[in-house]
Amino acid sequence: MIDELPLRTWLAVAIAAATALVVFLLSRDAQAALAALAGGAALVVIIATIPEESAADDVPDTAPVPDLPSGAIVEAIAEPVLVLRGGRVTIANGAARRLLGDHIVGEDARVAIRHPGAAEHLADGSSQPVDLVGIGTLDQHWQMHAAPIADDARLVHLVDRTGQYAAERMRVDFVANASHELRTPLASILGYVETLADEAGEDPGLRQRFLGIVFDEARRMERLVEDLMSLSRIESEKFRELRTAIDLGAIARETCDTLATTHGDRGVDIRLDLADDLPPVTGDQVQLSQLLHNLIGNAMKYGRAGTPVEVTLESGPQSVCLTVADQGEGIPPEHLPRLTERFYRVDPGRSRSLGGTGLGLAIVKHIVERHRGRLNIASTVGVGTRVMVTLPAAPGALS
Repeated sequence: MIDELPLRTWLAVAIAAATALVVFLLSRDAQAALAALAGGAALVVIIATIPEESAADDVPDTAPVPDLPSGAIVEAIAEPVLVLRGGRVTIANGAARRLLGDHIVGEDARVAIRHPGAAEHLADGSSQPVDLVGIGTLDQHWQMHAAPIADDARLVHLVDRTGQYAAERMRVDFVANASHELRTPLASILGYVETLADEAGEDPGLRQRFLGIVFDEARRMERLVEDLMSLSRIESEKFRELRTAIDLGAIARETCDTLATTHGDRGVDIRLDLADDLPPVTGDQVQLSQLLHNLIGNAMKYGRAGTPVEVTLESGPQSVCLTVADQGEGIPPEHLPRLTERFYRVDPGRSRSLGGTGLGLAIVKHIVERHRGRLNIASTVGVGTRVMVTLPAAPGALS
């Protein structure tokens, strides 16, 4: 049993005995020595009752992690990934097989990817990314990354950049179109001002006509700048929370009254039909007013003179539906998907002659998106166009 006592207990006994001996030698007091010995004995008992930690507890857990299958790891990646060994495809995840075909496993990588840029890149052994166009579909843009993972193995990763290229193309087109739209009236203004500065300015009738043209072109530039600023403001507020309950019927009445008084004979053609007990919508009053002005204004401009412009507001399931319909020439179906693009016009000459900036429906689309609504445009050539906007009702409005 004595052999079972741990080493620390024997050390405590020795320290207690030595302490008692030192006390007796220094003080020559047996009682003090006995007291020191008793204290030491109590310490020995306490130490003996403390369980000794197992050596295994001091060793960190070094249990080996089971090897994960490389195929499963690659398969879990959402983008196309290939593992090459000796220049041939040994592993291809599902995304790569969908893009390049199920047959690529076992093929030479240059044949599997089927792109001159990829073949050259893989032959060079470069680790720099390379841009590839036309894999999958003709307008898809990819960036290929290749990196060594073993002596004779490489990992090839294809990243889809189509969305980024499309966004950049839209930005470039927007800047070019905006510059063109501003430059056209500006050139006209400069031309007429130069003419007025010459002898033509001495003719009162000619001067008055030219000044009228300059004024119209300046107003056209003003409308364009205002629309550009509106579009920029709407986009910047896209993720700002809307909290105000808006009476869309009241805005519709106000808009129709305003347009009826500012559009001459065409103003009497507006027909407003409001359903009873329309629920409010959560939104921005200024933007919703602009939406109505743009839609009703378009119907008045492109509908035939003397035909009605029908504006209808009705309630739906947890929503309010706005419909603006005209009786005009209509829009060919191939143009409908692009109507909300910036500066897109079905008939550029007619649009400009009617004072259009090419941004009206783009602004409408962004306003509808900000209000979490839906926009639908239907048109029949020779009959007319119908634009429908559905906006969610304010929370609790229909409860």
